[in-house]
Amino acid sequence: MLSRLLGVLRSPVLRAGFLLLALALAVAYVVRDRAAIADAWSRLDAGSVLLALLLSLANVALSGASWRAVLADLGSPLPAGAAARVFFVGQLGRYIPGTVFQFVAQAELAKDHGVPRRRTGSALAVALLVSMTTAGLLVTGVLPVALQGQRITGWEWTSWLRWLAPLLLVLLVPQVLNPLLRVLLRLARQEPLEHRVTVAGLLASAGWAMASWVAVGLQVFVLTRAVGSDWSTGSTLALAVGGYAVAWVVGFLVVLAPAGAGARELVLGAVVALATGSGAAAVVVLGSRVLLTVSDLLLAFAALAGHRAEVRRAR
Repeated sequence: MLSRLLGVLRSPVLRAGFLLLALALAVAYVVRDRAAIADAWSRLDAGSVLLALLLSLANVALSGASWRAVLADLGSPLPAGAAARVFFVGQLGRYIPGTVFQFVAQAELAKDHGVPRRRTGSALAVALLVSMTTAGLLVTGVLPVALQGQRITGWEWTSWLRWLAPLLLVLLVPQVLNPLLRVLLRLARQEPLEHRVTVAGLLASAGWAMASWVAVGLQVFVLTRAVGSDWSTGSTLALAVGGYAVAWVVGFLVVLAPAGAGARELVLGAVVALATGSGAAAVVVLGSRVLLTVSDLLLAFAALAGHRAEVRRAR
C-alpha cells in the first residue's frame, strides 16, 4: 500500500498536478483571509514585518537543514541545491489535508537524485520526531518560566509535555530508534535501511531543529512587541518561544488539518493573548501564519528556479 502511495507522483503530469494543487491551497489560505490580513498589516510597522519575514525564512531553512542532517546520516548526503528542491518543494504537501502527502512528495523528488524512497521517508519521520522532541523540551523549559513569572494559572494541561518530552528522548536513542524503523519499514513492506541512525546525526539534526524553534519564536516575539505587550521583554520572549512550540505540537497532532491550520492558531492565540489581549493576539497569529506560508512559497520557488538554472547551465 505504501509503495503504491509513494509511486503516485512518478508521472510528470501527476507531479505537476500535485504541485499546482499544493500551491493553490497554500495561496488559498492567504486569499481567504485577505480582509483580515489587510487589517492586521495596518497595525504592524514595515520594519517589524520585514524582520518577522526574515525570521520565518530562517525557521523554514533551518528545518530543512535538520532534515538534511538525518538524510546524510542515513547515507544520502545531498548537495544544498538538491536538498532544497526536495525539502522545500516537497513540504508544500503539508498544505493538502492529511500527513502522507509530504512524505509522498519528498520521496518522489529525492528519487530523482538516487535516494531510495524508504530512506527519504525514514529521514522525514526521524526529523519530525526530532522536531517534536526539541519542541517539547522548549515547552517544558521555557513556557512555565513565562507563566509562573506572571502568576498565570489555568495552563496546567501543558504538563502532559513533561512526560512526553522524556518519552520522545528515549525514542531518539539509536538503540531504540533503529529497531523501530526496521519494524515500521517491515510493516510497510519496504527493505531495511542500509545505514543506521547515529548519535552524531541526531545531535546535528537536533541542533538545527532547536535553532529553527528559536527563529520562529523570535518571529512571534517581534510581532507581539509590534502590537504591544504588557509583559517585560524577557517574559514576552519566553512566552513567544514556548508558546509557538506548544502550538506546533498541538497542530502537528491534528493530522487532518493542512499544515496544522486551525489548531495551531487556536493555541498560539490563547498563549499570546495572555500578554497582549485577544484582539492584538489575533493580529500576531494571523501575521505569523501568513509569513510562514509566504516563506514556504518563496523557498519552494527559489529551489525550483535554482534547479532550472542548473539545468540550463548543463545544456
